[in-house]
Amino acid sequence: MSSMSFMEKLLDGVQVEWVALERLAKIKHGKDWKHLNSGDIPVYGSGGVMGYVDTYSYDKPTVLIPRKGSITNVFYVDEPFWNVDTIYYTEIDVSKIIPKFLYHFIKKIDLMALDTGSGRPSLTQAILNKIAIPIPCPENPKKSLEIQAEIVRILDAFTELTAELTAELTAELTARKKQYNYYRDKLLSFDEGEVEWKTLGEMFDMRAGKHISAQKIANASTKEHSYPCFGGNGIRGFVNEASHNGEHLLIGRQGALCGNVQRMKGQFYATEHAVVVTAKKGINIDWAFHLLTVVNLNQYASKSAQPGLAVGNIQSLKIPIPSLEEQIRVASILDKFDALTNSITEGLPREIELRQKQYEYYRDQLLSFPKVEARTTALA
Repeated sequence: MSSMSFMEKLLDGVQVEWVALERLAKIKHGKDWKHLNSGDIPVYGSGGVMGYVDTYSYDKPTVLIPRKGSITNVFYVDEPFWNVDTIYYTEIDVSKIIPKFLYHFIKKIDLMALDTGSGRPSLTQAILNKIAIPIPCPENPKKSLEIQAEIVRILDAFTELTAELTAELTAELTARKKQYNYYRDKLLSFDEGEVEWKTLGEMFDMRAGKHISAQKIANASTKEHSYPCFGGNGIRGFVNEASHNGEHLLIGRQGALCGNVQRMKGQFYATEHAVVVTAKKGINIDWAFHLLTVVNLNQYASKSAQPGLAVGNIQSLKIPIPSLEEQIRVASILDKFDALTNSITEGLPREIELRQKQYEYYRDQLLSFPKVEARTTALA
């Protein structure tokens, strides 16, 4: 049965009235919390929980709606809490509307379209009070609440499924990363006399990339700008010509992620904020990628506001050099673990996004009540 046919059945013969929010709930300001003692009661701001205190400002189910800042962050809270002045709480008339029903409907609204702030996003009580809320079967409060409860039950089920999926995939990702890290560290650890040790400078050619103006970098790949352009923290965009071709490693040399290592195969452009690493004879580039990841080059970056990694400082670092055959064997094993980890790393946000879209689809269907009249009405 489709969601629309379900709604038609649920609302069969039922009148729907659109009621101004001010007729269903009182919007209340938050208060300062710095004078309160620490405790276990959450303090909410527009960004979420800010801390914990020993006193609550409200202890009934409510919907928290930001006043300033992250105005799309709407929260449903059914435990005692304190809220600061950047977020409103609502005293809801539960004889007319279920708090969780109101929450799901407010989440459906484009609150950014109601923004009144000239700089920082803001929502006023006056604007929020006029939001029209659909109330099914208003002439029969009991049936109205039953319909609302059924809609909440379905939407909560989708929310729970998304939360369960996120938890399961995150746990799986953590386990795979631990497994990869274990074998990587084991396969790349050698005693001093086991293998030959040489410096990075002896085994790799390491040169900074080339400067390119920001105006020449496109945000998306096009026919004219088809070559990926990499800086110190990863890909910056796409350019119309490549600076390098073949198998290389890139090491970020400036920025918060300096020292990060990436494998590059094919044509690409490297800016001056990245070090292009070319393996010399006897070095497998895939093995080198895993080894340099283990080395954690970020620890050799300068401790400044803009961290930097000097090529000269890392060229003298000594690394173990097993036979080329052993390098290839180790790289093959670690690549398999890396592929398993990356498959779920990439799939995790995609799966969560699909579940979220599924919830939003059914939420929109379940909360798309017929709006016969433009004006809102008041409940008796």
